[in-house]
Amino acid sequence: MQAFVDFMNGIIWSPALIYLCLGAGLFYSILTRFVQVRHFFEMWRLLLSGKSSDKGISSFQALAVSLSGRVGTGNIAGVAAAIGFGGPGAVFWMWVVAFLGAATAYAESTLAQLYKEEQDGQYRGGPAYYIEKAMGQKWYAWVFAIATIMACGLLLPGVQANSIGNAVEATFGSGAMIQTGMGELSSAKVFTGAAVVMILGFIIFGGVRRIANFTQVVVPFMALSYIIIACLVVLLNIEQLPGIIGMILGDAFTPMAGFGAAIGWGVKRGVYSNEAGQGTGPHAAAAAEVDHPAQQGLVQAFSVYIDTLFVCSATAFMILITGAYNVYGVGDTFLVQNIAADIAANGPVFTQMAIETTMPGFGKPFIALALFFFSFTTILAYYYIAETNVAYLRRTIKMPGLIFALKVAIMTSTFYGAVKTADLAWGLGDVGVGLMAWLNIIGIVIIFFMAKPTMKVLKDYEDQQKAGVTDFTFDPKKLGIKNAHYWEKRHADKQAGKE
Repeated sequence: MQAFVDFMNGIIWSPALIYLCLGAGLFYSILTRFVQVRHFFEMWRLLLSGKSSDKGISSFQALAVSLSGRVGTGNIAGVAAAIGFGGPGAVFWMWVVAFLGAATAYAESTLAQLYKEEQDGQYRGGPAYYIEKAMGQKWYAWVFAIATIMACGLLLPGVQANSIGNAVEATFGSGAMIQTGMGELSSAKVFTGAAVVMILGFIIFGGVRRIANFTQVVVPFMALSYIIIACLVVLLNIEQLPGIIGMILGDAFTPMAGFGAAIGWGVKRGVYSNEAGQGTGPHAAAAAEVDHPAQQGLVQAFSVYIDTLFVCSATAFMILITGAYNVYGVGDTFLVQNIAADIAANGPVFTQMAIETTMPGFGKPFIALALFFFSFTTILAYYYIAETNVAYLRRTIKMPGLIFALKVAIMTSTFYGAVKTADLAWGLGDVGVGLMAWLNIIGIVIIFFMAKPTMKVLKDYEDQQKAGVTDFTFDPKKLGIKNAHYWEKRHADKQAGKE
């Protein structure tokens, strides 16, 4: 199984996808005149001024749900893997992906808002919806929806749960070994997996509002706590900071692990972490209640900054400034070995050791707690994304019980991931992420050349800003945008005085 997964990853994560991710971000950055920089303060204003409704969640709640998908194990274990296999220079390429990816996030999230629908009393949208409506290719939309259900419902939850199980085991020990149908498992991982599944079931059976209410409290609190601890670790080793920054920048262009390794691991873990272009963020963006589609696109662009430039950087600086890492060469060789050779780079141990170095007795339990909340909220986001794509398929196929089957599947995947090895979990997750990224990025680029809807929406919003408008409106027909049925109806109702 591991050999097959590695083979699939070699095809999916070829240099072509790496260049596609960077290229799409650069493409939209240039065309929007670097919207991620020009509208930075507008992002802040929108983030704090949103509202919810009976059918939609607020901009902040949508940000929290999408951040719960972005801020996960990739921020802790993924950064460690990028450094371990790509060298310190991989961190620089994660920054590049974040900066360029913010423009990609704007484009895909604006499309999600623009082509969203009202289904079962709530807003639904995402790549499957805008691929069908903007590209007119329903078959392609179906391929994305099925790939996303497989990735978010079956593959990706295991990665998050795996990190939770590893962190608990590293903190409290493996406990007694239990013989099961899946082989010999540590009781610590079995009990952890069972606890996570029970809490997960309680929340996902409560619907999207319960998910939004949970994430809007937990995600900001844990992200802020994590960044504060990281700042303390850096401050206690502040004399080394200039050298660490120099090492990251120097190794980005003359990398110890090879130029391809630094870029490859930096981009792969960058995309895995911030999800820009991957197609997951747009699902939450579509659920937001906003006055103009561009508004949620800008808010979602800001979420990429939070994820990579803040949280991922916090992890990277902690690991590098304390020297709690190895850099792997070919086979079993090391280019840099600062810690024991048997410590895996694709887990949370690098980060735990980094905090332990400065705050003895605190690092392991804190990272275990942070990973639990980061990873658990990411699993919630994955469920919501998978549910949205099941809802998309149900527009055509009326099959009762699909949502229930999805809930059972994601709970099973979560438990399986919590008790199995990290390599297989990460490999399966990479397959899912890569497939979604290929399908979504190709889709948003084709849509641009077909009708340029994201550019029309952005110009309309900026024109209203220049005119000093405070009550923003949006009329897709006026801009020549077709199939934006929700916004057409909303504008007509507003004109008729019904809203």
